[in-house]
Amino acid sequence: MFPELKKLFMLDPDITFLNHGSFGACPKPIFDKYIQFQKQLEKEPVRLLAYDVFPLLEKSRDALSKFISCNKDDLIFSPNPSTALNTVIKSLNLKENDEILTTNHEYGALDRTWNFICKKTGAKYIQQTIKLPLNSKEEFINDFKKGINEKTKIIFLSHITSSTALIFPVEEICKLAKENNILCIIDGAHVPAHIKLNIKKLNPDIYVGACHKWMCSPKGVSFLYVKKELQKSIDPLVVSWGYESDEPSHSQFLDYHQWQGTKDMSAYLTIPDTIQFLKHNNWRNVSKKCRETNLWARNEINHLLNKEALCDEKFLGQMSSIRIDQDATIDYHIYFYKKYKIQLPFIKWNDQSFIRISLQAYNSIEDINILMDALKKEMH
Repeated sequence: MFPELKKLFMLDPDITFLNHGSFGACPKPIFDKYIQFQKQLEKEPVRLLAYDVFPLLEKSRDALSKFISCNKDDLIFSPNPSTALNTVIKSLNLKENDEILTTNHEYGALDRTWNFICKKTGAKYIQQTIKLPLNSKEEFINDFKKGINEKTKIIFLSHITSSTALIFPVEEICKLAKENNILCIIDGAHVPAHIKLNIKKLNPDIYVGACHKWMCSPKGVSFLYVKKELQKSIDPLVVSWGYESDEPSHSQFLDYHQWQGTKDMSAYLTIPDTIQFLKHNNWRNVSKKCRETNLWARNEINHLLNKEALCDEKFLGQMSSIRIDQDATIDYHIYFYKKYKIQLPFIKWNDQSFIRISLQAYNSIEDINILMDALKKEMH
């Protein structure tokens, strides 16, 4: 789709890469900036980590806050969404029989985190069934709100689901949570630079997103947004020098969470350059074109496999999940990758098997044709 941009990515040219959604891919100009910060760290580690890091982190938070529409002091960086959400979940004052309402489409690692905390507290993790195919927002909201009752203390929802690649109507759900005095936590791992994100408009209590996926930053950059009035209730995952600091800043939230021991912060510091890269290359247009190709590819592959689409196209961005008859085991995934040199996830969800395609600037129609040829061979 964008051959001039494809040249900037360092992906193996011998692999048909249709799995941007899992870990992203970093363009060379951003990666070079990352290495530049790492070199600065090794040249003068004390200066970078003791003197310069906090102003540089503020610069990164400021750039990100403008990109996602929130206050820079309501954000902290985290290596991944799971760490950010563990920080939140382990801070919650859950009691026996309190309920966390979610869906049956959530990310497996977070299902495990909630089950872990429920075992400790006696709270209950309620996975409301969202039926497929999904055809309207009203259908989603009506199904979801059936799970709300007087015991519901938290709503936890993916903005874009990992297994089924669906964009959920989180703005409406955040509003529903406010109307019912329920804390609203949104997992937006797949959202930044994939679809437009305006946290002020969505108005969640807590929002987590990844920068190393669709924003194309170096690996290990995610963020945690917490509404200001809730920040003092979020404990640090690691207690370190910022806790009850000898020299507190204007924000306990930043003090408690920004410094948790010696760590290479280089990836976090690339965010201003990452956002500049996206703006310079008109990434909204890139995303729009990738979505168009994704919708075409989904329809072509569903037709080939004789499968029903999982949803109306308005629930999709640059990813689609497609049902397959083959059992999506790890062994089959490895077999398919080795035989066809195609990188895409094989996913098991609710006793069903899927492949998920993710399309980014470096992909082309030819990549989809290569995948379809492989699928045809597997059908015979």
